[in-house]
Amino acid sequence: MKYNKLVRDRIPEIIAEDGREPATRILDEDEYIAELERKLREECEEVIAAGDGDTAEHRLEELGDVLEVMLALAKIDHFNLDDIVFAAEQKRQERGGFDKRIYLVED
Repeated sequence: MKYNKLVRDRIPEIIAEDGREPATRILDEDEYIAELERKLREECEEVIAAGDGDTAEHRLEELGDVLEVMLALAKIDHFNLDDIVFAAEQKRQERGGFDKRIYLVED
C-alpha cells in the first residue's frame, strides 16, 4: 500500500511488527516543514470531522494529534509547549479569547 506521507516515528516499527516491510526515507528540512504543514491541515480537518456526532474523546484524540504536529513545527524554530502557551496567553491578554462566543457581523 502506498502512503507518501509523514508519519509518527514508531509507525515503521509497528508495520514491521505486523510482518510487513515499510519503505521509508528521511525528509530534508524543507520537505519536513512542508509535510508538517500538510499534516497540520489534515489533523485540523479531522478535529472538525470529529465534531460531527463523534464522541468527545475522539475529538480530544484528534486535538492531541494537532498538538503533536504543532510541537514538531515549534521545535524547528527552537520553541516548546511553554512558548506556545505563552504566545497564546499574550494574544489572549491583547485580544481576548473565544469564551464569549462573539460573532462579528459588520464593523
